[in-house]
Amino acid sequence: MNQLRNNIIAIVAISFATVGALWGVGNLMNNSGPSNANASQGLLLVAENNAFNGSNPDIHAKAGVPLKIVIVNKDFVRHDFIIDKLNVNTAYLRTEQDFTTAIASDSPGTFQYYCSLHPSMQGKVIISP
Repeated sequence: MNQLRNNIIAIVAISFATVGALWGVGNLMNNSGPSNANASQGLLLVAENNAFNGSNPDIHAKAGVPLKIVIVNKDFVRHDFIIDKLNVNTAYLRTEQDFTTAIASDSPGTFQYYCSLHPSMQGKVIISP
């Protein structure tokens, strides 16, 4: 059981490192000045009342361009934010805790995001070409 937990922790750590590296490389390669100012601000998702931003909105991104996301828990219960196929997992966020991550994919597609503790908190990430 201990070995399984250690393996899961290692996988999560490697996933965070990979996403961080992709985010950094994307910023270096796409640094074209003021035209990227809005894209670098990213997206804010607030977990509150068993929903992200009140309605679990679709998240749109472009293939090959990392999208910065900040998840903030404004609820009195814990939440997490997971996108299995894009290796995003915030772990549990306590009240007023936040987590910054990035969505990055070279391939277009639709991916599900969700909170593992609350089945109603789910939506789609749509990566366009």
